[in-house]
Amino acid sequence: MSDIRLNIDNIALKAGAQPISQTIASGEIVGLAGLDGHGQQIFLEVLAGLVAPVSGQVSVVREGQLKPLHGFRQAVANGIAYLPRDRRATGIFPSMSVLDNFAISTVWNDAPGGLIAPAKRRQRFEVYRQKLSIKVSDLDAPITTLSGGNQQKVLLARALALGPDILLLNDPTRGVDVATRHVLYGVFRELAAQGMTLVILSSEIEEILLLCGRLLVFRENEISAEMAGGEMNAEGVIAAMFGKAA
Repeated sequence: MSDIRLNIDNIALKAGAQPISQTIASGEIVGLAGLDGHGQQIFLEVLAGLVAPVSGQVSVVREGQLKPLHGFRQAVANGIAYLPRDRRATGIFPSMSVLDNFAISTVWNDAPGGLIAPAKRRQRFEVYRQKLSIKVSDLDAPITTLSGGNQQKVLLARALALGPDILLLNDPTRGVDVATRHVLYGVFRELAAQGMTLVILSSEIEEILLLCGRLLVFRENEISAEMAGGEMNAEGVIAAMFGKAA
């Protein structure tokens, strides 16, 4: 991957909130934490182009060129993929097959000459089935026939099929079993090692500490603490969530 950075310039999440400025580099895994409703989810949705900030600008810096983003479509076009928190409400299409759920965002890749090529679609899915250890016996069955963990893997496969440089993950292991969780952890680390930028919001402090090299803690729609490396510990994160010193 080329040198790509996510540039956050004076983003205000709410009127009167302290603006946020950050640069997230290629290969970084940055975590977002905070009590529910304190801004970390809005922040991630702003990065994805799903929510407009009160002020400020999100940009992608690609090989020295600054590309401001305005909205979800432009974010996707500039290499950003987003995995939603609630797979049932905003992720899967329950009545559609496993294969169609995977391919719906990249259908053009299966249509040389304008006609869908089913074999090509299955070949594309097979790459991610192996990479993510997706357990599925019938690709044409509704996605709801899969376990929650395998549904989540299909959604991640859909996001990765876009070929993103930046992956935004909203509580990606919520409601999945321990085995699936560890598969996903390995995939996230591998993607970062290959140069992808990952921003992970998690409701579990231990997960953030295990995966991330840097952490932003949110309180009242502002960053109350930024930690990296050896500074990151559960006591400090909890203190920052409640606006206290560790």
